[in-house]
Order: sequence, then structure tokens, then C-alpha cells
Amino acid sequence: MTPPTIVKELGQFPGEKVPLKIDYRAHIILPHHVVQDVGQEKNSGNHKIGTTGRGIGPCYSDRSLRIGIRFGDFIQENVFKQKLDEFHEAKLMSNPALENHEALDTQAIFHQYKTYAVQLAQYAGDVSVLAHEAQREGKTILFEGAQGTFLDKDFGTYPYVTSSNTLAANAFIGTGIGPLPNCRIIGVTKAYSTRVGSGPFLTELNDETGEKIRHVGKEFGTTTGRPRRCGWLDLPLLRTAIRLNGITELTITKLDVLNGISPIRACIAYEYMGQNLHEAPTTVSELNACTPIYREFPSFEVDSNAKTFSQLPENAQGFLKFIEKETRTPIAIISVGPEREQTIVRKKE
Repeated sequence: MTPPTIVKELGQFPGEKVPLKIDYRAHIILPHHVVQDVGQEKNSGNHKIGTTGRGIGPCYSDRSLRIGIRFGDFIQENVFKQKLDEFHEAKLMSNPALENHEALDTQAIFHQYKTYAVQLAQYAGDVSVLAHEAQREGKTILFEGAQGTFLDKDFGTYPYVTSSNTLAANAFIGTGIGPLPNCRIIGVTKAYSTRVGSGPFLTELNDETGEKIRHVGKEFGTTTGRPRRCGWLDLPLLRTAIRLNGITELTITKLDVLNGISPIRACIAYEYMGQNLHEAPTTVSELNACTPIYREFPSFEVDSNAKTFSQLPENAQGFLKFIEKETRTPIAIISVGPEREQTIVRKKE
């Protein structure tokens, strides 16, 4: 977690009691991490990963190196001061060039960050205990994943991945509770594919259609504002994501973005060394050697006021039914516009 960012976001709700809990075990992103992240990306030359430059990767690294500072220590002023000094020394040992970096004055960092600690201490809690109590009381618990399947550091398109595990199972590990009974795992995918940053993208559209999808779909990074790379729906990736996450149902978003595009295409398999692959290979080198095999679909015009699956155009229904058949996974929710009410919760018809 990044203290100044959390404080800034909380400032958007002046005078309100925000129902937020920050786990004592959450690691703190410090200026050192940002400096390291930006520096590593800058020095990567043609092998840039495409990070956000927010210090997330180095923070995860320091967690594994056991030198990171956790929220429970951060909100105790004396403990934070001691750990910050130790942390700074450890960073200098691994990278002496940081010693005179203007952004890494530990005294200035301490005085700035201790004000954040005072503001955030009221939100401290043991999220594992809270989740367990909610489970025992029979409450519904909703976990939201913030990153796509193929940004997972183990099962994604390594090294073009984020710094954590993004699969559904990690929600339980990260929260500190066991797998929940009767768990629904809802996979969310657009009606097309997008990617931010570097890495393989077999169905990418570097043409007018790709630009149209980008601008109609407002495909620009939430954190960085960078334009997302856009392409056709990739069913081998989707099948793999369903298997890795144990997905029980799908949500298809932004179906309306494809309005008027003719023909619409979807990658149904990859051709690799004379074979057809129906799931993604395990390495980037193999993936880069694949050629997408497409199926074409007739265009459609989705009405943003549609409330049921049967109110969608026949061609749109056919496109969605094909996705269900190919993935062997039911589509439960379909968005036909950007507003909350422009969502179809599908029922058996």
C-alpha cells in the first residue's frame, strides 16, 4: 500500500466514516521503491516490462528479502523510525548509488510518513479475523481481482507480468482464510482483448479497427493513462484463464464497443509447429511463435437499453453462444453500455 495515495483518496470523503480496514501485515511502498522501479525500467532498454513506476515490484521484492516494513510497524512511530533506518541501510548495501539521491532523505521521509501513519492508524485491523467472522456468520464475501490472469507472476506471460499472484485462489491466501464453500468464481472478460505495457499479444490490432475499439471503449490505463493495446477476443487465453482460476461463470463486458464492426473476429486456436493449440503454451517464446486461427462473425448493433439476453440482436446472441460453447462456461452477465443499469443479468430463457 502507498500511504500518500490512500490518504489522498480518503480526502475525497471529508467528514465521512469510510468503512476501510488495512491489514497489519500489508507492506508499505516507500520512495525507495519508486526510485528503484523507475530506474530499473529506464535501464531495461528494449526489454522494458511496462511497469506503472509506482514501486510495486521492488516492494514485493523487499517482502521476499524480509526487509520490508509492514503497516503494523508503520503506525508505531518508534518502531517505524528504527525499521526505516535499517531498511535504508539495507537498500544502500545493495545499491550504493542511492546514498545521495535527493528523494531518499530518511529524516524527511520519516517526518512526512509519520503524518500519514497518524491519519491511517484508525483503519488498522486483522482482515483475516474479520473475513473469518463474516464467513462464520454466513455472510456473503466478495473478492475483487485487480489484475488479469496473464499478469500472474507464475502462470502469466512471464516476464511481462505483475509482481504478485493474480489467480482467484490467491484471494484466499492473501486474505488469510481457507477456500469458501459454494464459492462462485466469476471470470470477467471484455468482448475483445486488451493489454497494457509490453509482452506478447497475438490478436493485437494495429489498424483503424484497433483504434476504434480503443477510443469507443475508452481503453486507457486507469493508473497511468497509457493507451491500452487492443485486439480480437482470444479464446485460447480465455480457456486457460478459466482452467487456472476455476471459473464457474463468465461476465462479458463492453459488448457494445463492437457495434458496427464488420466482420467481428475471434481467435479460436493457435497454429504452432503444425499443430493446433486450444490453450496458451507455457512460455513466451512458444507463444510468440504461434499464429492465431480466426473465426469471423457478422456485425451487430447492440441496444444499450436491452434488459434480457433475448433482446440482443441475433448475431450478438450467436457470438455469445459461441463463446459459451468454446469455453464450456455459461455467460451470466453481459454489459451493453458503461452505466450500471446497462447490464444484463442473464436468466434461463
